Amino acid sequence: MSQLEIFARALSRLFGWIYTFCWSASFYPQPIDNYRRKATTGLAIDFPTVNVLGFVCYTVYTGAFLYSPVIRLQYAARHPVSQEPTVRFNDFAFALHAVVLSGLVYSQFWPSIWGFKVSRFQRVSKPIAGLFWGSFVAVAVVTCIVLAKSPDEGYEPLSWAWIDVIYALSYVKLVITVVKYVPQAWVNYKRKSTRGWSIAQILLDFTGGLLSLVQLIIDSAFQNDWSGITGNPIKFLLSNVTIFFDLIFMVQHYILYRNAENEDKRNNPDENSPLLSDPDERGANALAA
Repeated sequence: MSQLEIFARALSRLFGWIYTFCWSASFYPQPIDNYRRKATTGLAIDFPTVNVLGFVCYTVYTGAFLYSPVIRLQYAARHPVSQEPTVRFNDFAFALHAVVLSGLVYSQFWPSIWGFKVSRFQRVSKPIAGLFWGSFVAVAVVTCIVLAKSPDEGYEPLSWAWIDVIYALSYVKLVITVVKYVPQAWVNYKRKSTRGWSIAQILLDFTGGLLSLVQLIIDSAFQNDWSGITGNPIKFLLSNVTIFFDLIFMVQHYILYRNAENEDKRNNPDENSPLLSDPDERGANALAA
């Protein structure tokens, strides 16, 4: 192995763990902020609702590519040049950690558990509910197709196979990532404020997305096989979608509504006052209207 290859591997691992740390750390500012304020006002409930499902899918996806002999053999058969999936242990560690933290944020919308102030308008919107249950249907349909079309119940890699079910889970995660940010961006727009939506998590999320993309490019270049990107489409697209929406949130926070938080604090010093919740109630989950 050449010095360049050793350096590329080391750089990939470094970026991988830094992005894992950044993405994992991005889950803490929001629940801490909710706990400090004893409220979830300003946060769309749609976001943590689908986030839990998305990261469960991503955990299964990364775990299968790392630890399932069947999935790894099927991947090698479909990618004869590289044969080795570009999924890394840090991807799996991040996904598993995200399931726990996403579940924690979702639980904060239950006053019976935390006793936080929750707006009466903070209900899961119909489009998000449809996406949630539709995801289960989509994966079930792919599973039925694999069992019906495969000559050996999903083990022949060049036909419909179990790897396609795993890819279906990854696409569920991708669709959820695309959709989950939209309600929050809409809530911020309706309220003309990002108060209640932690910008710290966005900065960490943006850094993680950027480094995740760089790691994938390095790994594919090292293998001299750019199908490593198409073979791991969820990681490639997740990074790009994350970067895109994080840029939107940064524009909202630092440019469009940069003075809104200070005005809210001056007008309503009590975090839990009815006056403060009014704009949130007008905007929260507006997609359900």
